[in-house]
Amino acid sequence: MPPPRPYRTPPGERSAVRARALLVVICFVVGLGLFACLRPLELLFTVLQVKLSFEGISSHYRNIDGYRIHYFEGGSGPPIVLIHGLGSSAEDWSKLMPQLVQGGRHVYAIDMLGYGRSARPSDAAYSIPQEAGIVEKFIAAQNLRQTDLGGWSMGGWVAIRVALDEPERVRRLAIYDSAGLRFDLPFKASLFWPDNPAALTALNDLLSPGQGPHLPVLMQWDILRLVQRNGWVIQRSMESMLTGADVVDGKLGALKMPVLIAWGKQDQLTPVSLAYAFHAQIPQSVLEIYDGCGHLAARECSDRIGPNTLAFLKADPPMAAQIKEIPAGK
Repeated sequence: MPPPRPYRTPPGERSAVRARALLVVICFVVGLGLFACLRPLELLFTVLQVKLSFEGISSHYRNIDGYRIHYFEGGSGPPIVLIHGLGSSAEDWSKLMPQLVQGGRHVYAIDMLGYGRSARPSDAAYSIPQEAGIVEKFIAAQNLRQTDLGGWSMGGWVAIRVALDEPERVRRLAIYDSAGLRFDLPFKASLFWPDNPAALTALNDLLSPGQGPHLPVLMQWDILRLVQRNGWVIQRSMESMLTGADVVDGKLGALKMPVLIAWGKQDQLTPVSLAYAFHAQIPQSVLEIYDGCGHLAARECSDRIGPNTLAFLKADPPMAAQIKEIPAGK
């Protein structure tokens, strides 16, 4: 009896299978294209999260003070907790986090209450003391007996407040283009919750002066959509800050840990004069001024700021008080 012949898919059936596979691929590509058009920010954050995962940095949630708080974590070694700025999220540290991980740091980057993927309770004040309290409880929940602490813009103000509240928990403090000292805003506070493309462009120009083309139109509309949904949090934070009740003028002398002050020389939001004021009030601080960088220096100039931040964190003994101007491209 001859052996059975192997089954061969008829040509017509093979063509149908290929057609179905092609249809699936086309539907996926079209769907991805529509998603990119309608939700470009969400796609960008997804890509960033995947990229961070390849760097060993993953996304987590933790219940802090009754609120669901999102954070990124990665690396091993001495810990550092990073705090983003007003209207932003932990993704702002996406260029600096991998450098810190590769430099032997255990990195935590937290979404403050009301921002990123953290909870947005309607009854929260979103004030500096409340945000600092969340960070303090996060540090305790992670069982960090002592940690380095980094803060950017409003996050720098929050970090300073944590360092003043719990100095025994903060080994070294790094602030980037920080708020916290009293100064006059040269623009309306409403600029931070834009409601049209022109206002968004004005905000972008303020944050990143001279950084090239404006945001693509689809990205602009997606940002405006999110501001319309969550701008009330930014507004509440700003209103709290503008009361002046929580400014740190005259209090910075209480900081005894080593402090790094990193600043974009072309910062038009928190001008470089504030950097010198912080340095004057923190005698042991290291002040680094980065030419060619604006308010988003920690992201846009991370190739220079990252190595210098690691050098500050690792210095033993701590770096002596000094002022360093770092030229563009160095």
